[in-house]
Amino acid sequence: MAEFTMVLPQYGMGMQDGEIVRWLKEVGERVEEGENLVEVEAAKTTVEVPAPVSGTLLRILVDSGDTVDVRTAIAVIET
Repeated sequence: MAEFTMVLPQYGMGMQDGEIVRWLKEVGERVEEGENLVEVEAAKTTVEVPAPVSGTLLRILVDSGDTVDVRTAIAVIET
């Protein structure tokens, strides 16, 4: 099994950071590629970010309520 590091994607040229609103899955749960995994607020808009790969959510690296820069590692998925 391999590990895939998920990063906070950039939605629009002006987006520089985002706040993790809540995780929709817990560590140990299976996720499918394209399935919504986390809610992020950026520029006063909340978006659901899908899992980029299928696998098991191995680690959550950023807690709900934390704000991080675009392209920061936010989770690890075991594929």
